[in-house]
Amino acid sequence: MFSVKCVFSGVAVALLSLCLAHVSVAEETLEEIIVTADFRERSVAEVPLSITVLDRAMIEQAAVQHFEELIYSLPNINWSGDGNRARFFQIRGVGELEQYEGAPNPSVGFLIDDIDFSGIGAVATLFDIQRIEILRGPQGSRYGANALAGLIFVQSVDPTDEWTGMARLTAGQDGTVAGGVAFGGPVSAGSTLRYRFSAHHYQSDGFRNNTFLGRSDTNGRRESTVRGKLLWETDSDWSFRLTGMYTDIDDGYDAFAIDNSLTVLSDKPGKDAQASAGASFKAVWRGSDTISLTAITSFVNSDIDFSFDADWGNETSWAPFTYDFVSLNDRERKTMSQEIRIASTDGGGLFNDAAQWLAGVYLFRLEERLMTVNRGEYFDPFSGFALSLDPPPFDSRFESLNVALFGQLGFAIGDSGELTVGLRVENRSTDYTDSLGLALGPSETMLGGEIAYSVNFVRNLTGYLSLAKGYKAGGFNLGLVPADRRNFEQEKLWNLEAGIKSFWLDGRLLFNAAVFYNDRRDQQVRTSFQLVPNDPASFVFFTDNAAKGKTLGLEADLKWIPDDAWELYANVGFLNAEFDDFVTPLGDLSGRDQAHAPAYTLALGGVYRHPSGVFARIDVSARDEFYFDVSHDQKSEAFELVNVRLGYQTARWTAQIWARNLFNERYAVRGFFFGNEPPNFPPTLYIRQGDPRQIGITFEMRY
Repeated sequence: MFSVKCVFSGVAVALLSLCLAHVSVAEETLEEIIVTADFRERSVAEVPLSITVLDRAMIEQAAVQHFEELIYSLPNINWSGDGNRARFFQIRGVGELEQYEGAPNPSVGFLIDDIDFSGIGAVATLFDIQRIEILRGPQGSRYGANALAGLIFVQSVDPTDEWTGMARLTAGQDGTVAGGVAFGGPVSAGSTLRYRFSAHHYQSDGFRNNTFLGRSDTNGRRESTVRGKLLWETDSDWSFRLTGMYTDIDDGYDAFAIDNSLTVLSDKPGKDAQASAGASFKAVWRGSDTISLTAITSFVNSDIDFSFDADWGNETSWAPFTYDFVSLNDRERKTMSQEIRIASTDGGGLFNDAAQWLAGVYLFRLEERLMTVNRGEYFDPFSGFALSLDPPPFDSRFESLNVALFGQLGFAIGDSGELTVGLRVENRSTDYTDSLGLALGPSETMLGGEIAYSVNFVRNLTGYLSLAKGYKAGGFNLGLVPADRRNFEQEKLWNLEAGIKSFWLDGRLLFNAAVFYNDRRDQQVRTSFQLVPNDPASFVFFTDNAAKGKTLGLEADLKWIPDDAWELYANVGFLNAEFDDFVTPLGDLSGRDQAHAPAYTLALGGVYRHPSGVFARIDVSARDEFYFDVSHDQKSEAFELVNVRLGYQTARWTAQIWARNLFNERYAVRGFFFGNEPPNFPPTLYIRQGDPRQIGITFEMRY
């Protein structure tokens, strides 16, 4: 049987051969890509940083439910499978792997329609989504403390000028059933007030078979999303957009097995649930010839229930030993943000309109309450050793207030160059209390920004060089950590980057590339140790500062329309992310690669459309091995995934059959190394498997 690696190479050669065989000039060209996550909406070619933009067509062609399923097609982006769905992301090797206790402090910003879900990205369902923008590198001026590594910005479909709608049904293996509707347009004929409404539900069994309980749905997924939008563009130069959303992620969590298989034995399956209700309001005024004003308000309330069977077994599987532990975590988070910015327009710049300017203020308030219960018992009938754990619930409350001032200047340099300078000053004050009597309230001021020079060498070829500084607030550790590890310092990240952005062949070929070097100072690293060898719930997680970290890497992406029937793409990311001079209680990690930072990420594929309406698509991705954590030296294995779909499309409807992970590749999305098997509890690598092969059908109607 052919290996998937052979298939990967074969697909690459086949696609190239097909391209060379179809050399007729295409009438279709690649559309200009607009970035909306920056201060000003502009073409991706004009933004001096590494960006990937997935538009509506790309997202719908991928036929996926959740953002985690798109990650393998993106260079230098990874995720941590610490729950049922991806909640924690890493960009260029920087990002959290989990959060159990302590203050939330994400490195990767995650926004949906201007609503901040940083650190709680499980709500990233993808029905009726207009675009996803991934900004790599520190966003020191634009987003501040929550975007040390970069930003993921998701925007749902806006209301349209004409009445439109769609309905989609999906069925597949693993008990997968999904359905959704979306529609909208003017509230009445000729009205400038428009609306959009969408609702979607998805469910599957979760690819696990619990033989002890006789169930196949203990790791199941039940995910519902409802969105609504109002867009009003008045005749007096005002525009208003109100967005509301409710997402209910009611997933089980029964993903780990002692033998690292998809057959699980837990008697108390857990949950990975998140219910979030949020809204955003954006007002833009363009009534002046020289300035514009933008105000964005958002809030979201989230209830997160995360629990798991810590021993992964039952009374039969562990007999004659008594071994039964469970962990329950109930989190409530409320956030509110307000941003106001004023910007120059053409005619309002400084120095005879040679320099465009922008200034603003940002406030962000977060309240979080966490209730944690760890309980269980252990008895060894041979030695007589017994352990019982039933402590009172641990209750903690955390509040933070971030206030930032920011500004940006863009200077025209000659006929084709631009120099951009940005600065952000941010103060974060906090207040923490818990049921053990600990009370803390640190505050600090942080400084970030960037300087970038971009130049248009020739038509459709732009180059840039930038230096950016990002930051991430310091904090404190809880629980039984050593006294000298109680506090950790603010982290700073300097990013030096150079890149090109280009169109060729009359707009049919796009090629972008960037090289970068990251210098991380006082790098924050999340690690852990186990207090009691035979208590799997006794892990203590804490954040430490590495003396320094460094990353050298590259991203490149290519899109090509060789003729009107074919559209092809390829992208690659290379990463060398290491610790410098980092000694932990578990050993010296100096020179070791950082966790969840594969050395290469590759993706390529294409779609073929026949004039009759028949289409076919293939997507191939590959990832190198990576360390699972900093607390041990265990690694994943390199893997490759192949997704395919075949369908028929008309102006009104589309039907397709699809297969994900076509060759049923075994791959890991998370790994732990500890003792979890009585009576000797030898340290063992336990991995969470990624989703196996799944085949299904999707039918969509548009009206």
